[in-house]
Amino acid sequence: MEKKLTREEAKKRIEWLRKEIWRHNYLYYVLNKPEISDEEYDKLMEELRRLEEQFPEFITPDSPTQRVGAPPAKEFKTVRHVKPMLSLDAVHKEEEIRAFDRRVKKELGVENVEYAAEPKLDGLSVELIYEDGRYVRGSTRGDGVNGEDVTENIKTIRAVPLVLRDEEIPLPKMLAVRGEVIMHIKDFEELNKELIQRGEEPLANPRNAAAGSLRRLDPNETAQRPLDIFFYEIMHVEGDGIKIETQWEALQALKKWGLKINPLAKLCKNIEEAIEYHHEMEKKREMLDYEIDGVVIKVNHLDYQEKLGAKTRSPRWAVAYKFPPRKEETQILDIVVGVGRTGILTPVALLKPVDVKGVTVSRATLHNEDYIKEKDIRIGDWVRVARAGDVIPEVVEVIKEKRTGKEKEFRMPKRCPVCGSHVVKEGAYYRCTGGLSCPAQLKRSIEHFASKNAMDIEGLGGKTVELLVEKGLIKRISDIYRLTKRDLLHLPRFAEKSAKNLIEAIEKSKNKGLARLIFALGIPNVGEHTARILAEKFKSIDRLMNATEAELLAIKEIGPETASSIVNFFREERNRKEIEELKKLGVKMEYEEEKGKLKGKVFVFTGALKDFTREEAKELVEKEGGIVANSVSRNVDYVVVGEKPGSKYEKAKELGLKIIGEEEFKKLLGIEKKEEKEEERGKILTLDEFIKMKRNTK
Repeated sequence: MEKKLTREEAKKRIEWLRKEIWRHNYLYYVLNKPEISDEEYDKLMEELRRLEEQFPEFITPDSPTQRVGAPPAKEFKTVRHVKPMLSLDAVHKEEEIRAFDRRVKKELGVENVEYAAEPKLDGLSVELIYEDGRYVRGSTRGDGVNGEDVTENIKTIRAVPLVLRDEEIPLPKMLAVRGEVIMHIKDFEELNKELIQRGEEPLANPRNAAAGSLRRLDPNETAQRPLDIFFYEIMHVEGDGIKIETQWEALQALKKWGLKINPLAKLCKNIEEAIEYHHEMEKKREMLDYEIDGVVIKVNHLDYQEKLGAKTRSPRWAVAYKFPPRKEETQILDIVVGVGRTGILTPVALLKPVDVKGVTVSRATLHNEDYIKEKDIRIGDWVRVARAGDVIPEVVEVIKEKRTGKEKEFRMPKRCPVCGSHVVKEGAYYRCTGGLSCPAQLKRSIEHFASKNAMDIEGLGGKTVELLVEKGLIKRISDIYRLTKRDLLHLPRFAEKSAKNLIEAIEKSKNKGLARLIFALGIPNVGEHTARILAEKFKSIDRLMNATEAELLAIKEIGPETASSIVNFFREERNRKEIEELKKLGVKMEYEEEKGKLKGKVFVFTGALKDFTREEAKELVEKEGGIVANSVSRNVDYVVVGEKPGSKYEKAKELGLKIIGEEEFKKLLGIEKKEEKEEERGKILTLDEFIKMKRNTK
């Protein structure tokens, strides 16, 4: 029987589950590097959902159960979807799909329901917009409400028509359609061969290859990748003479407009036919030239779909009926520990090579120490290995009857296997405290250090960082400030101007202030807001480095986990030495009182602003000495409300906080419509021009 948690225990477990799920969302949706299988992810979500049902007082608007996916990457412009792109609840057993059917029929009050069924593709979900039959915009799913604008990248996919056909059905005035971008297995294998020949790291699977290719910053690079797409849902349609009443009719309409649909889709008269379709696709999956991990079953009639409605993150009228993972037997030869870019230590099983449905598997993730203990995994064990979600190999069970008694238990190391720094336990995971000096974390540390909200070194992005590390010009963070123009001119992609600009940006970053430096150091659990609080409290990096946990806990906004992270980070001698190096190289490490009309004022934003992105608004507030918080509390001075505000607006009203609109926000910043005489400036500025000018002026 499952142990019943106390209220406090439930709160802690819910908080841990949320952090863990968002981490996996980030790995899967932003970095395209999942660590766990869909099955394991579904278990985490199910546990969180169950606990929130038992303890509804702990439900928050930002819980993974209330949202979809992860935020879009900052490199792309953010666009709002026509309607939310929801995810699907997953089922794995026949009894679960029958239960789904019973619930649907009961809620509709009918004896039978038709279903439209399709293969569940393993790719990247996108929204495409057509106006008057012409392609105008494409975006990734992002967080389900807002996505990344990849219009030009999608245009390079040959299967995407730039103009719709109107031979059999009238053209829609406006069409928003959802599709899945994929890479065929053969194309994926060819791409990996090319990468290996060029000395680059091969990609893990077709899904990662498709996602990474579509999200290239340069559309010309996307055009070099063999991407394909299948369309499967009409999100919104407007137009005379267009009448679509079922999902099946929607698929046929898409086909007639020239949008590619999956030829294996099937109309099922009842749930029995849908289950049979699932069995049929499971047999066919090995013969397909693209990856599928189950089937999607949707209530066919659109009026039924509307009546059933949706939960926060998933529709009630559709479900993903997953295939069981592929499994094979092999032996664990050893267990080693890898160090990720964020310092997380992950145990990995080295296996006797085994073929798992066409893929030779010799390594498998063991996730963390708790996973190893739970499954009682030992070095020398015979185990069953699955390609989790047909992506990452993992050990799913131990064959204990094959044990000989010679197997050895595994223990996590006390020091980082890469840099030798101390290792600390955080929840279920172990983390290297080496931070700035750990080679395994180097690229990620540099990218974060140089990012816009940290030291803001323009031109020092992912590709440049990779190049500088590979060429040995940067071996630790402080090496950034040792770079010379001559160093850069010897590298590909650098000319006189680009080299000069980067060196100037690096020099300029030395004066970004203590708060930005603290955030840039990448201390676990220390975000921008916390970094600002620490800078204001301690005034210098030296005082912060020597702060005790007790001193840190005396600060209202600092909790035990954050205090421990800060102390552990500065306890590591390697980190202290690196900070001393930065100081010698001229990086300012003292706090200077910020000046500005908004000094000390705390802002929260909710809803979409018309003239600013959320990031631009935040930057404007911080330039004037203000603070932007993520949540509403009594400490907030202004709640800025845009279009379609969320729950923050309601909470702000409850607390009686100052609520302002976008125009009042502009007035606080001194951004108002100003028309100056041409004889004075030679030009009359429009509001948009003035805002743009103000954004670029410190």
